[in-house]
Amino acid sequence: QVQFVESGGDLVQPGGSLRLSCAVSGFSVTAYSMGWFRQVPGSQREFVARVGPGAITYYGSSVQGRFSISRDGAKNTVYLQMNSLKPEDTAVYYCNVFSPWRSWGQGTQVTVSS
Repeated sequence: QVQFVESGGDLVQPGGSLRLSCAVSGFSVTAYSMGWFRQVPGSQREFVARVGPGAITYYGSSVQGRFSISRDGAKNTVYLQMNSLKPEDTAVYYCNVFSPWRSWGQGTQVTVSS
């Protein structure tokens, strides 16, 4: 059974950092391109970052240079390091296979506010 368990979200001040984790079960995170996505209530889910074959990474324009995605095959976990956080980064963050999506996990709430 495929399952994504996101964690690490918190309330943080602007300019701060957080590291999100996504523990995956049901398949190997190294077998697929994996992505992080985020969603604000009332808006569509937004692409944040992707890690593909050879650990090649891609980022949404709004997070380029501030966020970093990685994965650990031994722990079957995907990470998102978020630096220089801004209030507009506030959202629920989800991980999933980049494409096609599987069933979504519960996500983890990130709130950036002073």
